[in-house]
Amino acid sequence: MPEIKRKMKESFESALRRFNKQVQQSGKLLTVRKVRFHTRDKNKRALKESALRRLKIEQKKNYLRKVGKLKDTFPGVKAVMRLQ
Repeated sequence: MPEIKRKMKESFESALRRFNKQVQQSGKLLTVRKVRFHTRDKNKRALKESALRRLKIEQKKNYLRKVGKLKDTFPGVKAVMRLQ
């Protein structure tokens, strides 16, 4: 962690500016931003379950479209439906 000491008659703003510069130069901020949203890889079972869930949802959407109960009025917008 970068550390600074305020110099004699130095304003708080200039000390803060020096600290921010040291933090940027150290590269700590970049590493923290990289790690912040890191997620673990799913295991094999979880991958299969999510693939089956997506397949089931897609089949249900296709059925509802075929029957005429689901209409995509706006292209690019996901249709809202309830799965039972």
